[in-house]
Amino acid sequence: MIKKLTGLSLLLLAGLSNPCAAQINNPIVFVTQVPIPGDFCALTSTFCNQEGDIDSTGRGGDLWIRYPDGSLKNLTQAAGFGQDGFQSDQAIAVRDPAVHWNGNKVVFSMVIGAPSQRYQVKRFNWQLYEITGLGKNETPVITKVAKQPLTYNNVSPTYGTDDSIIFTSDRPRGGKSHLYPQLDEYEEAPTVTGLWRLNPTTGALAMVTHAPSGDFSPFVDSFGRVIFTRWDHLQQDQQAAADRDGGDYGTFNYSGESAKAKILNTRKEVFPEPIARDEISLAGTNLHGHAFNQFFPWQVNEDGSELETVNHIGRHELGGSYVEGVFTDDPSLTAVIDSPNQNKIANFFQIKQDPIHPNDFIGVNAPEFGAHASGQIVRLTHVEPGHNPDDMRIEYVTDPSTFGLLGDDETPSPENSGHYRDPAALTDGSLIAAHTFETRQDRNEGTVSDDNSVSSPKSRYSFRLRTLKQLPGGTWTADQPLTNGITEVISYYSPDTLRQYSTELWELQPVELVARTRPNTRVTSLGAPELQILQQEGVTEASLKQYLKSKGLALAIMRNVTQRDSHDKQQPFNLAVKGSGTQTTGNSGKLYEVAHFQAFQADQIRGLYGCCGSTTPKQGRRVLGVPVHGVTANPPLAAGAPKGSVKIANDGSVAMLLPTQRAVSWQITDDKGKFVVRERNWLTLQPGEVRTCPACHAPNTEDQAGHATATNPPEALRQLLVYLKSNGSLP
Repeated sequence: MIKKLTGLSLLLLAGLSNPCAAQINNPIVFVTQVPIPGDFCALTSTFCNQEGDIDSTGRGGDLWIRYPDGSLKNLTQAAGFGQDGFQSDQAIAVRDPAVHWNGNKVVFSMVIGAPSQRYQVKRFNWQLYEITGLGKNETPVITKVAKQPLTYNNVSPTYGTDDSIIFTSDRPRGGKSHLYPQLDEYEEAPTVTGLWRLNPTTGALAMVTHAPSGDFSPFVDSFGRVIFTRWDHLQQDQQAAADRDGGDYGTFNYSGESAKAKILNTRKEVFPEPIARDEISLAGTNLHGHAFNQFFPWQVNEDGSELETVNHIGRHELGGSYVEGVFTDDPSLTAVIDSPNQNKIANFFQIKQDPIHPNDFIGVNAPEFGAHASGQIVRLTHVEPGHNPDDMRIEYVTDPSTFGLLGDDETPSPENSGHYRDPAALTDGSLIAAHTFETRQDRNEGTVSDDNSVSSPKSRYSFRLRTLKQLPGGTWTADQPLTNGITEVISYYSPDTLRQYSTELWELQPVELVARTRPNTRVTSLGAPELQILQQEGVTEASLKQYLKSKGLALAIMRNVTQRDSHDKQQPFNLAVKGSGTQTTGNSGKLYEVAHFQAFQADQIRGLYGCCGSTTPKQGRRVLGVPVHGVTANPPLAAGAPKGSVKIANDGSVAMLLPTQRAVSWQITDDKGKFVVRERNWLTLQPGEVRTCPACHAPNTEDQAGHATATNPPEALRQLLVYLKSNGSLP
């Protein structure tokens, strides 16, 4: 039965006033969601939240609007979408509303359909839709976004400065269906492949970022940057490490990415170093073992260029204070991270810009599991472009006790006001968020029939939209609800069990329906040192970029890789270019000579058989870092040089042609190819992009020797240009 306008719905559409209405100056668009207690691969999970299947998302939620007088309208119902009661062919779930610059329409994701009978297994995908007619006396109209990928999950849409739609999708890189789904680097669960950009008029679709573990919740800030949360998990496969120790995950390597790639009798990995728990691989080495796991704020231009953490901020400024040094035999390497930012966070989810204070982002510092990505609201200050990361600060909005999860027998402190998610700073200076008073990990406290045919799930969490008020001590806490609560009687097959809910729905993802100034499209240009080399060699920036674009390549340039940020003492920082006089040292300790810059690309070649002795590979593949291959335009390798590398020039500079729209990372090595310093993140470059970095983890304020950022014209760029001109690649 399609949803009909009866009872409470008619009153709401007529503009029923909310007796406990908090004073909000503009309409608020939000979504409702069936309370699903499970917090893995579900809509409210920190990762693997893109799945459209019935177990992950449920059915029966809607898109709503709350007007300033407190009245509500069920937008999807008024537009003719959704069903009452039992959910089947016309059932829906909704998520991720984002407001257009003019404030007159909203783009969001919706999944349609549910099993109509028990044991019926169907595939359901999130798709993008737009809604207009949002006024109190208007009839809303919902239209599916044209020319989007139809057979994949498209979520978290936002409007670009040119009205393109930027979103995340699990569409495989290059559209190769045999690589679907991409599996993350942690649990090898399905993940989105990155950010995508769609022109709905022309159908032009481009991959903005390739994310091996996932990019989440993008938006375009007032400076024209696409801001999002990225899951950085560049470490070796923990399932493979367990298999080496007698585990039963069934990990193996494919011979390549093609559909006909052979299954190899190996699970070998070459980048980065083994994880700490992989005692077999670490035995006999001088390595501590590498762990890397964080959800931090990132930025990228709309065309996919200049991808980096916001203002190049990283775990030294945001994260915890303890990271093992790489090598066990170098006493200069320390586990202590010295940073001027005293407030630390574990993660930064659901980021939004403060319209009153545009140099601030607000978001949620939440645990990875058990709390539906809810926790403590925090503020990141001085996010304006170019601001030094050393001067950026984390400010606690809600009390730090709202971050963690209490045990069942623990009593919350008076300061612990519950858990928060989806914070929104409004144009009147107020704050709202989805809030629950629950402080424990969620679990199902419902009932199930003896034969598992019927269940009535019950979550501990009850997310309601509330205003926030500031307490005398400076922190904020939940205050007035925005609604009286939205209750539904819903059932659906999932698919073996009939799930039955008679419950108050979760209220999530509020956005203020208000016009905003459309920012300029952000573009970047080369720095003076690089332009100087181009001019001296008679090559224009335009001709260089056109050559790169025609070959599907990008160019990465570093001015002096011997420089390291003064706070980064976890990797070697006494560095010298072998055979030259270029070196930078932070103390009198061990000096490392470097000779090569080696790049790695993320190839989807890790497969899984699954447990219990299965001999049939599961669908999907995880990425592994392998030396860059297939790029033939770089100068030939010298004898003994590591695969996928170029020589570091005498001044410490590097210039290397790299693949595009595929995650890449790198390291600098000694003359034997042994790594010395490694990049800890995956990055993506675009065809025609020339990406310049002053160093490898460039200094924020000063390097290990107290020097400022390198400004030398990079000799490696000159050498590359001479080579390309000599073989006719450049005029």
